[in-house]
Amino acid sequence: MTRYLRDIFFALAALTIFVAASPVQAQSNSGPLRIEITEGVIEPLPFAIPEFIAGSSRVEDAASDITRVIAADLAGTGLFREIPRSAHISPITSFDSPVQYSDWQAINAQALITGSVSMEGGQLVVRFRLFDVFSQEPLGSGLQFVGDPDSWRRMAHNVADQVYERITGEGGYFDSRVTFVAEEGPKNARLKRIAIMDYDGANVQFLTDSRSLVLAPRFSPDGQSILYTSYETGFPQIYLMDLGTVRARVLDSQDGFMSFAPRFSPNGRSVVYSLETGGNTDIYLMDIASGRRTRLTDSPSIETAPSFSPDGSQIVFESDRSGSQQLYIMSASGGEARRISRNAGRYGTPVWSPRGDLIAFTNQQGGRFHIGVMRTDGGEERLLTSSFLDEGPTWAPNGRVIMFTRETAGADGAPAIYSVDISGRNLQRVSTPGMASDPSWSPLLQ
Repeated sequence: MTRYLRDIFFALAALTIFVAASPVQAQSNSGPLRIEITEGVIEPLPFAIPEFIAGSSRVEDAASDITRVIAADLAGTGLFREIPRSAHISPITSFDSPVQYSDWQAINAQALITGSVSMEGGQLVVRFRLFDVFSQEPLGSGLQFVGDPDSWRRMAHNVADQVYERITGEGGYFDSRVTFVAEEGPKNARLKRIAIMDYDGANVQFLTDSRSLVLAPRFSPDGQSILYTSYETGFPQIYLMDLGTVRARVLDSQDGFMSFAPRFSPNGRSVVYSLETGGNTDIYLMDIASGRRTRLTDSPSIETAPSFSPDGSQIVFESDRSGSQQLYIMSASGGEARRISRNAGRYGTPVWSPRGDLIAFTNQQGGRFHIGVMRTDGGEERLLTSSFLDEGPTWAPNGRVIMFTRETAGADGAPAIYSVDISGRNLQRVSTPGMASDPSWSPLLQ
């Protein structure tokens, strides 16, 4: 992307919230200007996206829908602001026609997105171009996505990911999915099912029935399977489901043992989880292929909610070994653990960022629950939310947004999924067909 638009973007929308304390630095002429911003966002970057040009009447609806989804993806981040089409001065009538930059400068559009949709050989073809309006330059060459007509929504997310990446310099997160627990019924007789949806709440699919209590679904690193806890046998056991076949099997079938809080290792070949035996709960590692278990903690306290670092070398978990729930990090092979939570309250449900730089967690203090983030050494802790009940964070694929469960005070106690960025801004409810909890964000789809 051009330096002009990038500098404007970072001056208006700070994506890097946690950086080493240092003054603003300007490098020599041999390298690009780099600005490190440690404060919050001031104003979203304004962009214009005229409706994509339909190559025929067959794709008019698809062109309109794709344009709408791209705009919603970008505006939903809180980093971008769409300029209404009613303010557009000149129409885009051809995908290849020159851009009249002065018309877009007049309405203060800093980025312009144009595109076309056509049907070729039974496949839907989506093309797009991105322009830096004030420097009057295209941001790279145009791209196209080809797929089945039913995959139009994914192609829209792909376009939005590309726009996001070219303007921010970081990966997007729109072409991803979320698995969660869908809930229905009164609080004292709640029915729960594992479900999956696009990150924005579209295309909901139910993966289990409501005959058994299910908890905490978690995506595999390749996004092709999930782990979850089920009470189908009368006590908690971990199940592994292949999303292609929607078939599940018990991962640890030894009767009398309660297993829960599972997560995949970064390579997807093993699972770290909690196992309760004889009244004691410790963390174990299981090789999925062989079923071999390795005990990682050995303490009379409760150790649970383990999560791998992205490189697979360490595990963060919660433990009450100090007398209250706190966060600890140990080697992925077990051994001595060091405490990283230092501030007030109780800490739980830690999750390592896919970027490797932060750990998200739940904090309880003063009768309130919070979602927070801290450095992996426990430093620079920030509480991002505050509510009657906020818990269970999960990271977007790019490590910039967190989803979590929020439950409001009241008789019904209806849970819902919310998202917030790592600056604590842009708190919003995620669309679901009903009550929802325990979200887990997938990696970007392939």
